[in-house]
Amino acid sequence: MGGDQVILATAGYDHTIRFWQAHSGICLRTLQHPDSQVNALEITPDKQLLAAAGYQHIRMYDVTSGNPNAVVNYDGISKNVTAVGFQEDGKWMFTGGEDCSVRIWDLRSRSLQCQHIFQVNSPVNTVVLHQNQGELIVGDQSGAIHMWDLRTDHNEHLIPEPDVAIQSISIDREARFMAAVNNKGDCYVWRLSGGSDENPTVFHPEDKIPSHKKYGLKCLFSPDSTLLATCSADATLKVWRTTDFSLLTTLPDPSQRWVWDCAFSEDSHYIITASSDGIGRLWNTDKSEVIREYSGHQKAIVCLAFRDARPS
Repeated sequence: MGGDQVILATAGYDHTIRFWQAHSGICLRTLQHPDSQVNALEITPDKQLLAAAGYQHIRMYDVTSGNPNAVVNYDGISKNVTAVGFQEDGKWMFTGGEDCSVRIWDLRSRSLQCQHIFQVNSPVNTVVLHQNQGELIVGDQSGAIHMWDLRTDHNEHLIPEPDVAIQSISIDREARFMAAVNNKGDCYVWRLSGGSDENPTVFHPEDKIPSHKKYGLKCLFSPDSTLLATCSADATLKVWRTTDFSLLTTLPDPSQRWVWDCAFSEDSHYIITASSDGIGRLWNTDKSEVIREYSGHQKAIVCLAFRDARPS
């Protein structure tokens, strides 16, 4: 599982993390994560480490070796860590959690100390980094979306629907659009402008998609920016065209269980889902069919991390 190969990891409520051979469905390695369930997974930009966010901690596991133990441990957080991600050069990590805070961790110092904290008034469900690497977008349970400019420490917020929790946020790779899905199943889309050092990002309301009848759990733009995926407690993943945000296809979970997380392939033709039935699935989005299953977890898979074979 070298740096130029495909990496797929899944985790959830059974206190294990599993690495898979994506094309075959074979489980290559199972790591024990005894401290808690895993809420979120992310692979470092150099593909060397996998970050697992859990209850009161983040654990970093070596992707390429057989070491079953975490190689770095970040502790001292009071509640669940719900989001984790990395600056594009791997200089720092960001996390968000139920302690109503977003934290910046310097990965170069390995001091394991949080360098910077952004506090909000409600538990944090989702955090994404703008492609300019200078703005964090934070979604919380009160329904607020916060824009935290790391360069100036300025912040502002918008509230699409009061008291409707923001579950997931995504910005497309070209930084043209931002999407946010909430626990009513609505997906809001904004067109973005600005985003330079001199001009902070400005959000222009673009669309409101009534994407699901139940909780929205994840939204994600495809790598080529032509598609937007949303997944939900209604046991479906839906794919929308970004040209007009019309529905392209609906992928129904065969088990009729919650679809928690998803990831696109680099060519945007395939998508992997994580489901409450403990099975990950690889779908061909063009044909709307499952072509591979990743079976082995004993409980719900609520998060996955996927990196195609492409330069970091």
